[in-house]
Amino acid sequence: MKITVSINLGGYSFNIDEDAYSELKRYLRSLELHFAGEESSAEILSDIETRMAELFRAKLTAYKQVITIEDVYEACSVLGTPEDISDNEGTSAREKFSSPGYHRMYRDPDHRIIGGVCAGMGAYWRTEPWIIRIVFVILAMMGGLGILVYLILYIVLPEAKTTAQKIEMKGDPVNIHNIKESVKKEFENVRKNMNL
Repeated sequence: MKITVSINLGGYSFNIDEDAYSELKRYLRSLELHFAGEESSAEILSDIETRMAELFRAKLTAYKQVITIEDVYEACSVLGTPEDISDNEGTSAREKFSSPGYHRMYRDPDHRIIGGVCAGMGAYWRTEPWIIRIVFVILAMMGGLGILVYLILYIVLPEAKTTAQKIEMKGDPVNIHNIKESVKKEFENVRKNMNL
């Protein structure tokens, strides 16, 4: 018999073993200490918690309703530890996390002109969005097929709202390093826009 604890992580409620809770609490505390000096630490930690909640939700089934310590260890190994991304070591974080991540097509709200379909396709295929936009314009001039395809893709493709989805859209692994870099980039963009 094990004691379980009910927690709220990334906006979701989970039942978690007591030993798994202790490990999760230790892991999140180490991240909090690591990012304490960062200007956008609250946003980074929030995005990491959201990603961890996504990983935990994938582990739950109709027969398994409690997060175990093995689930916590697996989520920590996917995200990485602060020691893995520290700049003090010889190998860079990019080399350590070089395995490709889950690659999914989304609409890109940050670089959109109309709905973000072309920008999302450009991020997915690692090409410039203007090339895809030109293809859609050419298809639109040839009988309106481009407009129809664009509307279908606009309906079918979800919008990349979270940091994890924006990272997945580019095909990078969703780990601490990439979440940190993405939040820093967004923070700098907001700062630039406020200074204009």
